[in-house]
Amino acid sequence: MAGTSLSHVIQSKLVELPRSVRISAKSHRVSASSEGRPEGPYCIYVGPLETANKEKLEALYCQARDAYHSGDPLIVDDMFDRVELRLRWYGSKSVVKYPRCSIRRHSTFADAQEDVSMVLALASTWTIFLAFGTLVCLFPISYSVAMPFQNSFQIPGLAFLPLLNTLFFVALGFLIGYPVASASAKVLQGLWRNDLAALKGACPNCGEEVFAFVRMDRNIESPHRANCHVCECILEFRTKVEQSVSRFGRQWVYGRIYLVSLKGRSGHQ
Repeated sequence: MAGTSLSHVIQSKLVELPRSVRISAKSHRVSASSEGRPEGPYCIYVGPLETANKEKLEALYCQARDAYHSGDPLIVDDMFDRVELRLRWYGSKSVVKYPRCSIRRHSTFADAQEDVSMVLALASTWTIFLAFGTLVCLFPISYSVAMPFQNSFQIPGLAFLPLLNTLFFVALGFLIGYPVASASAKVLQGLWRNDLAALKGACPNCGEEVFAFVRMDRNIESPHRANCHVCECILEFRTKVEQSVSRFGRQWVYGRIYLVSLKGRSGHQ
């Protein structure tokens, strides 16, 4: 009888432990288990990609690339591709890779990026032609406007001769200047819209820097081909176009340079 009551008292005391003690003991076990658990990998915070600067994106790209090669990736593939694409827009050298082999195409290729210096050089040349054509068109017109003031001091019987000269110079200036100015304006407009893009990159065969002007309207169906100026191998430029909001709607271009065949010096040897 006494044994039964004693066991009942012990069970009641065990059951009636305060709730705060049970919660604190449970939280203590959870915190102890969380402290013993190893922390996962973390990456550099860059914020939205559209507003992130070049230095932070390069640091994140290098960290994610090294972590991927070590077998412990930090970010998903889609995010990695977006960071790489943003760095290409910045013109970062961190995303420019060495020539390598393509398993799908069974050929060697290298990365290509837009050559802004060549675009500016070509644009400056056509700007000179535009100025020349505009001057040839406008100078005879301005000269004809000033002719009536000069003819007032001449003999009335010979007044038709300056008029013929004026009409001749206006027609000649229009025939010469207008085609030059019109063609220059079309080329400059195409350069701004990237209808004609300049690409540069390493030759997949010899590693020397090569460049080419590529017509974007024809590159999808028939990629542009050129020869390397060093090893004379045949190269194929394949481009990709992206729309950029921060460049006032101007498209920007990047792509790859594929080795088509060995020719010239390498082929003869």
